[in-house]
Amino acid sequence: MSVPADLPRAEALKGSTTVSVILPARDEAATVGLLVQALTDALAGLVDEIVVVDDGSADATAQVALAAGARVITAQDVRPDIAPAGKGGAMWRGLAATTGDLVVFLDADVADFAPAWVASLLLPLLEDPDVHLVKAAYERPLEVDGVVHPGSGGRVTRLLATPLLSLVAPDLTVFAQPLAGETAARRGLLSRVELLGGYGVELALLLDAHALVGLDGLAQVDLGERRHRHQSDEALAHMATSVLAVVADRQGWPVKDHAYSRVRRQGAVFEHVSTPLTAVVLPPLASEITPSGRSQVMFDN
Repeated sequence: MSVPADLPRAEALKGSTTVSVILPARDEAATVGLLVQALTDALAGLVDEIVVVDDGSADATAQVALAAGARVITAQDVRPDIAPAGKGGAMWRGLAATTGDLVVFLDADVADFAPAWVASLLLPLLEDPDVHLVKAAYERPLEVDGVVHPGSGGRVTRLLATPLLSLVAPDLTVFAQPLAGETAARRGLLSRVELLGGYGVELALLLDAHALVGLDGLAQVDLGERRHRHQSDEALAHMATSVLAVVADRQGWPVKDHAYSRVRRQGAVFEHVSTPLTAVVLPPLASEITPSGRSQVMFDN
């Protein structure tokens, strides 16, 4: 896959449109500074503000991002009355703390970030007023013990998200990476949708945007190859449960609990353990209250 040189065209089309870039980050001190510096150096003519939302980092994420030129906020800075709610909560707070007409969300753990990605994500929005949300498409290699396995990354997408969409929303299977963190959208759309706490936020946003603006209001762009750190199978299983919960909620499937429950071996015995999902619903920013009929917890038992 090749990455088009979209920056000059995006800058030419920008006009008076303002652009905010938001990076939700937790313990990303190793990479967040490089991303912010790249954005600052290359995109001064396109991006109006860069905000890093520090989601409870135990490392120097906030200090590194600040030194690189970003504005850094935390849950205590934006609506401290609402508890931190994982990635979705960080995205929601970033949206509340920014003012750009167009908003770009980027993952902060990317090792091979290219500033041209931002221009590529923005270009469909700048070219076509009927496009409201843009998702990234890319190849995702898996690296194990220094050996790169092309096309083997993104296991939750390949094994769960895309098969689920094939059954419940086949139109959306045109999106190569429905769980991609690299997303651009109009503030008008983002202010009308709920954002879910936790890992299910990306798929929920895609499903809800599709319901609001239809397939013609969505677009995807090819960003080439994307690499970032890979998580353990246990962490991916928790993520997969969050993704499945989103589809279950949108389809009205009965859900007994909002937790990832499993059996694991502890020494000579098996034990049953359960880890709660982040099930907070962040209300649309166009409204001051949670929409009628929705509670702050996504699933009602």
